[in-house]
Amino acid sequence: MHANWLQYMKPNIALVTGGYSGEAVISYKSALTIEHNIDREKYNIYTIDITPEGWFLQSGDERVPVDKNDFSVNYNRETLKFDAVLIGIHGTPGEDGKLQGYFDLLNIPYTSCDASTSALTFNKRYTVAVAAFSGIKVARSVHLFRENPLSPGEILSQLQLPVFVKPNNGGSSIGMSKVKAAAELAPALEKAFREDNQVLVEECINGREFTVGVFKTGEKIRVLPITEVITGKEFFDFEAKYTSGVSTEITPAKIPKETENKIQQNAEKIYRLFNCRGIVRMDFIVNSEDENPYLLEINTVPGQSEASIVPQQVRALNWSLKDFYSALIEDALERSV
Repeated sequence: MHANWLQYMKPNIALVTGGYSGEAVISYKSALTIEHNIDREKYNIYTIDITPEGWFLQSGDERVPVDKNDFSVNYNRETLKFDAVLIGIHGTPGEDGKLQGYFDLLNIPYTSCDASTSALTFNKRYTVAVAAFSGIKVARSVHLFRENPLSPGEILSQLQLPVFVKPNNGGSSIGMSKVKAAAELAPALEKAFREDNQVLVEECINGREFTVGVFKTGEKIRVLPITEVITGKEFFDFEAKYTSGVSTEITPAKIPKETENKIQQNAEKIYRLFNCRGIVRMDFIVNSEDENPYLLEINTVPGQSEASIVPQQVRALNWSLKDFYSALIEDALERSV
């Protein structure tokens, strides 16, 4: 009886995973890490798999449908409801604001940025435009729409080679290319448009690439130790991100204190500027010409797999992942009070 009473006292947390995009495979890897590191003495954790075929509570081999009217599950002959949601979906609908808006309507708190911030930062062009408007340095870029495309010649009249071509929405560097010659631009645009109806073409900045996680506990914004990303490939693409040995990630980064301070100050300013919540990872390149950090993009649901950068940074801070996920969940639960 005592054990059952404790079970009911603990908050029910839904870990949502899966998603509707090619990034679902990464979401499942993140879910495994989170599941293995959740403090089960504090929380009842349930994995909810959100797929194009339906939403299901996953319990062993059992898949129980979720009632989307109120995000409840008829489980063990009871109606299971959730006190908070830990969002672990990369790509749509977990990183672009759609799920956030749904949970807002149901008044269920969650661990990520709100709907408007998630939608804005999912659009790479709008992200850098807002950042630049507030004095954050960003690369020059051109924003293309499928229904109103520009020719390679028109693009190269505005930007200098080499350029990066990437789908404007989405992550994990899917559909991304580095273009060094004019003849390569048209195929790169086709590749990116296969992933999205908007494409961003961005001038390449020469320099060292860094990434840093930022999160909030209570009123305190914490900047995690910075990671330098070094890849033997042309850029940090999907293979470099998720294949062991293809890239080197150094945490904490070996950089001058002045550079470290610049990145940290930019990261905290951006977190406030975009009204972020939960854990957010920001990618920067430090321009070798002026030694200033340039914002590349903001990831509002950064990867949590064993190969991912945020878990490396948490450990470098001498935190356990268990304490880290507890801090994210507690921050969400406080918003329900």
